[in-house]
Amino acid sequence: MKTILIKGANIVNEGNIFLSDLLIKGQKIENIAPEIAENEVDEVIYANGKYLLPGVIDDQVHFREPGLTHKADIYSESRAAVAGGVTSFMEMPNTVPNTLTQELLEKKYAIGAERSLANYSFYMGASNDNLEEVLKTDPKNVCGVKVFMGSSTGNMLVDDSAVLEKIFKEVKMLIATHCEDESTIRANSAAYKEKYGENVPFHCHPEIRSEEACYKSSSRAVQLAKKYNSRLHILHISTAKETSLFQNDIPLKEKRITAEACVHHLWFDDRDYQKKGSLIKWNPAVKTQQDKEGILQALLEDRIDVVATDHAPHTLEEKQNSYFMAPSGGPLIQHTLVAMLELYHQEKIGLEKIVEKMCHNPAIMFEIKKRGFIREGYFADLVLVDLDDAWEVNRKNVVAKCGWSPFEGQTFQAKVSHTFVSGHLAYHKGQFNEEQKGMRLRFDR
Repeated sequence: MKTILIKGANIVNEGNIFLSDLLIKGQKIENIAPEIAENEVDEVIYANGKYLLPGVIDDQVHFREPGLTHKADIYSESRAAVAGGVTSFMEMPNTVPNTLTQELLEKKYAIGAERSLANYSFYMGASNDNLEEVLKTDPKNVCGVKVFMGSSTGNMLVDDSAVLEKIFKEVKMLIATHCEDESTIRANSAAYKEKYGENVPFHCHPEIRSEEACYKSSSRAVQLAKKYNSRLHILHISTAKETSLFQNDIPLKEKRITAEACVHHLWFDDRDYQKKGSLIKWNPAVKTQQDKEGILQALLEDRIDVVATDHAPHTLEEKQNSYFMAPSGGPLIQHTLVAMLELYHQEKIGLEKIVEKMCHNPAIMFEIKKRGFIREGYFADLVLVDLDDAWEVNRKNVVAKCGWSPFEGQTFQAKVSHTFVSGHLAYHKGQFNEEQKGMRLRFDR
């Protein structure tokens, strides 16, 4: 069983930063102590004061496999993940075919076992007509059930009120929702199409997929969750108004309703459409500066519980279309941690809070077994970062299969140097070690 000793790291964990050594034995953290002897270990890594964080857990990604692998696949995007310090991901069901049966769900797990460099879990998808299949989902082996209360790929828009009621009433595990009101969006789309034809300017995207559409749907989800005491998690909050729906006066473990912010809603705002255009077209839309600041404030105040990516690659050719033809989504997983660390450099958020929102809280919310914290006996999912090793994002260093990033041209002050996945050094300074694959996440439920 291989042993790796990390010497002299500033460990960021559970609200503290402290200088320490850390010993990995096999897949687990064996020892954390101020001074651990170097003799009888297989490898020593000298951190020299770099910062050692728990591996990031991303609770919302779209890796496009099966069916859309010209955009991305589980292998390519898991490489991008570990390059960015993300050691575990939870992937969405709007692949082709949609993940709407237990058989299709397990096929994705088989691909993950064979090809993913990071730890993985896959959501079971809900539709208007598959509740029986949804209720077969094993909460100990599957992260959650995904409900699209807004546009999606294929047969995944749940717009039947009676079905929504049944899902919230009968599903006992975590329900993750995409909340945008479809009727509002359709009416807005029709109005803007009448005004502009096919050439709607991209800066109109947040007016089409509006605050009203988001709040109407999010508040409906919260209403249903309260009615049935469901375990609701609302994904990618994009408006300041929505943050009023969430509490911060009870511990996270006791929350029945939680919320997620995505890095693009914390980074970009509607002023960026002029330069970035379709490259920052996401659903829900990037909205105003006031929304961006309101989301960050809600994150700091613990009304929003986690930070994720909604990593959803498309080819550059697909993105370079007119408004209605350009798909929504973009690659983010390689740059999510360094983007948040850039906000730290801008004195907008502390290191301890970043670790809480990206590592600890996903593990608590999803009740993940022995991950998300730097603790003896836990899996050694770890990322070592240099906070002062500036680099610029360009096409040559983008790992995602699509080969582009909305962050191109951005200089980040922090750089990921090492990423460990269950004790295996999967990434080191631009090089990948693919000898060991990630593990299926398990849940203490």
